[in-house]
Parts: sequence; C-alpha cells; structure tokens
Amino acid sequence: MTATEKQPVVLITDYAWPDLDIEKSILEGAGYKVVSGPSAPASAEVIEALMLEHQPDVVLFCWAPVTEKAIRSVPHLKLAARLGVGLDNLAVDVCTELGIWVTNVPDYCVEEVSDHTVAMLLSWARGLVPFNKQVSEGVWEPAGAKLLRVANLTVGILGYGRIGQRTASKLRPFGCELLAVDRSPDEDDIEFCDLETMAERSDVLIVQTPLTPQTHHLIDQNILDRIKPGGLLINVSRGGVVDTNAVINALASGRLSSVGLDVLEDEPNVPAELREHPNTIVTPHVAFSSDASLEELRVRASEEVIRVLNGGKPEQARNQPNGK
Repeated sequence: MTATEKQPVVLITDYAWPDLDIEKSILEGAGYKVVSGPSAPASAEVIEALMLEHQPDVVLFCWAPVTEKAIRSVPHLKLAARLGVGLDNLAVDVCTELGIWVTNVPDYCVEEVSDHTVAMLLSWARGLVPFNKQVSEGVWEPAGAKLLRVANLTVGILGYGRIGQRTASKLRPFGCELLAVDRSPDEDDIEFCDLETMAERSDVLIVQTPLTPQTHHLIDQNILDRIKPGGLLINVSRGGVVDTNAVINALASGRLSSVGLDVLEDEPNVPAELREHPNTIVTPHVAFSSDASLEELRVRASEEVIRVLNGGKPEQARNQPNGK
C-alpha cells in the first residue's frame, strides 16, 4: 500500500461471542482496519450512524439491522457479509442494485442446529424439563409419568434444506415417521406433503425454514389448530416464521403440550405465557453455537472479506450484483 492509498476499513456491527480476536487476527493481518459496534445488536439508527461515520469497504454483521439507508450512505461499499446464515436483517435488493456482494456462511452450524432440534424433541418425549423441576423441588413421583415412545412419533420438518435433512438423518435411527414439505429427489424414506397435511399428521412440527416475506407467520393459528392434540412445536429458524400469539393460544387450549423455541419474534423479550408454562423449553438463540461452529463461522466470513477486497468473487455469494 502506498502512502496515498486508503487502508480498507471493515466494520463489524455486532457479534455473538466474547471478543473479535479471530476476526482481527485475519483481517488486520491482511492490512485492513477493523472497527466495531457493540457486541449486542444495536438499533438500525445506531448502525446507520456507524456506517456513515466509518465509511467501510466491507460491513460484517450478525443480528444487527443493516438498512437501505445504511447501505446507501457508503458509496464505495463492496461487500455485506453475514456472520451467520439468514439475511432477513439486510436490504439485499439494495446491495444488488448498487453492485455490492452479499455473502453468508450457510453450512457452518448444520450439526449444532440439528443436534439442538433433536435434543428438544427427546427432552419433551421423555419429560426431562418437568421431572427435573419436580425433583429439584423435592417431589419424587414416577407414577405420574406420561411419556412417549419416540419410535411411535410422526415428525414433520418444515424447511428441508441442509439442516432439515441432517435433522432427519439423526431421527431415522429412532424409527419415527418423517414428513417434509420441500422435496429432496435423493430420498425415498421420507414422505412429502403440503403444510396443512403435515400439520394434521404430526406429533412434532419442526420449523427450519428461513424468514422471508412469504414465510412470515407461516405457522399461524390455522396450522396450529391442525396439529395433533398435545403436540410439540420446535422452532430453530427465525422467530417471525411463527405467530407467537397463536402459539400462546395453542398452549392455553392444550392443542400444543409444549414448545421448543430457540428464536422469538421480539428477542430478547419472552412473553410471560411462554416463560411460565411448565413444559416449555426456551433457549436464547444459541442453537447455532459451539466452539467448533463459531470458529468456522468467524474464519470463513473473514476469508470472504479478503477474497472480495483482493478483487475476487466470493465463494458464498447470495446475490449477483449489478455490474459484476
């Protein structure tokens, strides 16, 4: 870099881990300046101010909203890189219009999210949460157990991509019947059907589909009214795919006996009806997380930055920018 050349700037808007040591080691080692916002995702207005102030060449974002206003305020922005999978918090169309690459790391947490899903199912079927609570309160009543044989369950998977397929592969050895909406031509041991039919036949309904305008509140009162009485809903995708009020109603009526939620519509606010229900499992958006998955995510996202700033095409492009 000559004295007249500007040092490329990478803005990291937020991050779901204790520090930025990995990112800084890779990016500063490549000669870039790294600036960051708060670790917890800030408001759109705060991110817009950070973008305007630092004028980054690349924005790396996790859960913080990166709006059209933020993107348009940086005329030379080259890349918007998600530290994660979903892109519902980015104005992707604006990036495409302005010739800005959009990337994510679509497969870094397949094992972790599918593990989390199966753990929630097994915990529900075997009564781990309520029994642990009873014993911790000094109650020992094995005769009150009303548990389920997992092999007898019908499990519907909404969103049959990488994570959905891996979840199915982990459930097959238990012997449960598997249903899915999205067809995979390579498999003949899972039945494909429409969402309404899947809900009517499922003891467990698993949500693993991205949040888009088309999938917002896809799981609504109509779908939950169709699920087998006493069923389980698991959501490890995005909170907005599921209508929270419909879930609360279904729990109150007994249509759902429990939910396993790693995501909520208004994180981190947990409605009292979910927090206080004796059988619900709510985790704080951590299904993606493990030491291995986080290291892989951070390294691969940083490597995409170097690839693009060196003039190359990203490996995990989620758009085809105008003029590229």
